[in-house]
Amino acid sequence: MALIHCNYGSETLGLSVSMDVILPERSFHQAKQNGTIGQGEKYPVLYLLHGLSDDHTIWQRRTSIERYVSGMNLAVVMPTVYRGFYTDMKQGYAYWTFISEELPHIAQTLFPLSDRREDTFVAGLSMGGYGAFKLGLRRPDRFAAAASLSGALDILTLDADEAPLARREYANVFGDRDAAEGGDDDLLAAATRLKQSGAAAPKLFQCCGTEDFLYADNQRFLAHARDLGLDLTYEEEPGDHDWGYWDKKIQRVLEWLPLEKRS
Repeated sequence: MALIHCNYGSETLGLSVSMDVILPERSFHQAKQNGTIGQGEKYPVLYLLHGLSDDHTIWQRRTSIERYVSGMNLAVVMPTVYRGFYTDMKQGYAYWTFISEELPHIAQTLFPLSDRREDTFVAGLSMGGYGAFKLGLRRPDRFAAAASLSGALDILTLDADEAPLARREYANVFGDRDAAEGGDDDLLAAATRLKQSGAAAPKLFQCCGTEDFLYADNQRFLAHARDLGLDLTYEEEPGDHDWGYWDKKIQRVLEWLPLEKRS
């Protein structure tokens, strides 16, 4: 596998940003023997999203993600969105437009990534779990599967006491809580709208440790998704909001991904 550290400019954000990319390495000797040198392959891609206090480097620092995807013929794109909650902030930056529109365009321009829906997946932890399901539910035309690990799936609870976002930061990201309910950033509402639209929904994978402070939020989303009849695989077990749990569960997500078999 090749690990690429990429710094680039985002027109959407007006910022210099970073992403790390894991790519399968093509065999030079096999290509030379087969006469296919220079005939590139487009790889299926997993967009792997970080949590609130982390950045694009965290999945490599705290898990063995590069080793886990070895031999899978799968590229992994790990972008940074700082504390933007994968949202076009009310007071701040347009991180939803960035993650849903600009980033895939830039990544596909710079790297040999497939643009087929069947080859495109997203996963993330905590804030990144929210971002992953948001991309899956709001862009089902682009993503075949989305996975949330201990996701912050109910934004209506995030400004409560001991919640991930202080109320001032919550207002900067989502605005007024009452106005956020039922809007584009509300995943329960997004799931309902997707079901009502009749569009093909992505496969969903959701997991959360039973000791996690976001467990109740995950239960609310799970019940709603099941009521809607979404194709959702759910797993829970003892576990907290920590890397010991996420390192284990990302391996399960990789097993679950609906990768097409290729000759």
